[in-house]
Amino acid sequence: MNYSQNYDSWKTLPDMFFSKADELVDKPLFWGKSNDGWKSITWSESRSDISALATGLISIGVKPGDRVVLISENRPEWPIADLAIMSAGAFTVPAYTTNTIDDNIHILNDSGAEVVIVSSQKLAQNVIPAANEVDNVKTIISMEELKEEKLTLDIIDWFDLIKSGSKLSNDITNVVKNISRSDTACIIYTSGTGGKPKGVMLSHGAILSNCFGAHHLFQESNLLDLNAEIFLSFLPLSHSYEHTAGLYMPISIGAEIYYAESIDRLSANMLEVHPTMMAAVPRLYENMYQRIVSGVERKGGLSAKLFNKTIALGIKEYEQGSNKLNFYEKIQNQILSKLVRAKVAARFGGKLKAFISGGAPLNYDIGIFFHSLGVRLAQGYGMTETAPIVSCNPLDLNGIKIDTVGPPVPRVEVKLAPDNELLVRGELIMNGYWNLKELTDEILKDGWIHTGDIAEIDSDGYIKITDRKKDIIVNSGGDNISPQRVENALNFASEISQSMVYGDKRSHLVAVIYPSEEFLSTFKENDNLEPNLESIKNLDSFQQKLKKAVDKVNTNLSQIEQIRRFIIANESFTIDNGLMTPTLKPRRHQITKIYGDRLDDLYGRSKKD
Repeated sequence: MNYSQNYDSWKTLPDMFFSKADELVDKPLFWGKSNDGWKSITWSESRSDISALATGLISIGVKPGDRVVLISENRPEWPIADLAIMSAGAFTVPAYTTNTIDDNIHILNDSGAEVVIVSSQKLAQNVIPAANEVDNVKTIISMEELKEEKLTLDIIDWFDLIKSGSKLSNDITNVVKNISRSDTACIIYTSGTGGKPKGVMLSHGAILSNCFGAHHLFQESNLLDLNAEIFLSFLPLSHSYEHTAGLYMPISIGAEIYYAESIDRLSANMLEVHPTMMAAVPRLYENMYQRIVSGVERKGGLSAKLFNKTIALGIKEYEQGSNKLNFYEKIQNQILSKLVRAKVAARFGGKLKAFISGGAPLNYDIGIFFHSLGVRLAQGYGMTETAPIVSCNPLDLNGIKIDTVGPPVPRVEVKLAPDNELLVRGELIMNGYWNLKELTDEILKDGWIHTGDIAEIDSDGYIKITDRKKDIIVNSGGDNISPQRVENALNFASEISQSMVYGDKRSHLVAVIYPSEEFLSTFKENDNLEPNLESIKNLDSFQQKLKKAVDKVNTNLSQIEQIRRFIIANESFTIDNGLMTPTLKPRRHQITKIYGDRLDDLYGRSKKD
């Protein structure tokens, strides 16, 4: 089968888009929701806006190689802006909507951008003050009207620029023809769990290579219905994961892309748009798991028994093989597929073919939970520096190895260094870090990206990530401990929502824990207490119930991994309070800044002593 049909002929991302737009014309492409419901923008309408905006950008002085910062929520205008910037030969510099003024100052200053595109008044409050602090920024393009009294920058209305660009005779496809596949398409600043973000330069070819690999996954499993798939996008488009898996891969197969209203509205949106494919991070699946399990426990009775039996048979079939199910279990399993698994599928919109998990390690228990329910949940692996997709489990349920990140996708080479660090090579690797040659040379050697992840590769070529070099905890006895493995075990407990493990150079591990909302609600209700964590977290009864949960987790951990003591966090880890990255990974250095002294006190002395 020839998977390279178009991916080799497309030179750039705009080239790919214009090619698909010529083919699909009046089919819907981007969907956004307002008070009037879901509204679509067709391929031809998108093409018209992208061409006009690109021409408008050139008319205000944007040149090939210039950087244009894009700060917007996920909405149809985001990809239109992204493709317009690239079509003008410039580099898109996406920034997170959660960025502070200081974050924006760093990106604006470091990238040297002269133009910023911002979506709304709300986001402009952290963009304009930052732009005023940076000498290189000259122009702000706003998708919505800005109400600023003291403006020292040139403010251009989005629609006015598109309108003026549409009146110019410049054929943007001629500009696109002069862009090479190896040219930088975007500079994505890594969200990072520590330190200042670095700008990763990704080429058009790197992202197209990723699209090819993702296309192969669906095609190989006979799940792909070209030009008829529906993606529901909710992760930040400013992150390389969603940028590739939720935008350019769907464009490459002619899919419709819906932009979810919010994470809180995601379940409702799934029922509304009936997605066939979705990419998400483990945190989402953990939340789904806890909601499903809590709902089953509340319902109880026969429903709970059928559900638990479905999980038990699913686990047995996966771990021991279908031939280990006896005749009656096979009959039960078939019946439960109609009674239980079909209802679970309906909760996800009824047409979902597969979930892809990436951005962080997926807990095995979460993976097998969904697998047992008949949900294709394929864990993949990547990093911003590889655009990002390196590997992924096949989408055939029988080919999924839950505790791995799958084999490398086509055209990606992997190998292990002498210390078992995973190395990656192929067109997918970055062009380098923006203005950081020394750091580039540290991670990119002889064409191989040094990922910083410790891995194993089995006889089938499946990759298993075992540790993160920089995150490894080395206790006082010299043992290496993976904090992510322990945190995954803690977070799987129904009483615990979030955790961070601590104990480098110490004799044992401790943790900071935030209890789950379900556990809090049940505890408060049973004890007739105020719905306030602050008022109950120091109660002995509350602490003891959490301790029982931790003790239960410890029974499945080795002695060096067990949590001896813990503290309770004041609040959950969120993007807004800076304790989580936009892809929902804990920012360890930030959490340690807040709770480090209290964690040290668990060992009997503080850092200050």
